[in-house]
Amino acid sequence: MAFWLVKSEPDAFGWPEQVKNKVEPWTGVRNALAAKNMSAMAKGDRAFFYHSNIGKEIVGIVEVVRTAYPDPSDETGRWVCVDMKAVKPLKQPVTLAAIKADPRFADMALVRQSRLSVGPVSDEHWKMICDMGGV
Repeated sequence: MAFWLVKSEPDAFGWPEQVKNKVEPWTGVRNALAAKNMSAMAKGDRAFFYHSNIGKEIVGIVEVVRTAYPDPSDETGRWVCVDMKAVKPLKQPVTLAAIKADPRFADMALVRQSRLSVGPVSDEHWKMICDMGGV
């Protein structure tokens, strides 16, 4: 199993909507590296659900339930999406500020490539953030 981080603007689509909808296609990604990361996702992989812009914090965990397929919101046919299922919220959201304050996260994609909407998370970083979030 691989670990990831996916970003969403909570005023457009936030954790409450993910939980309510249960399974949701992760559409609208229009960055080549982010799309490449989504194409690498396997069924059963887990991802942190990150609120970007507003909050700037990891708030939940989702699971890939359908691997990459053509994004229905893309008329060009170039981009892909995956289906994500809500797994559980973090008991305590983990802020970007807390992650940046810890030098052990210096090489994390969230820190190094701050605008990347879908990025990998190492096993070590996954465990550390889960501990910080109380899960």
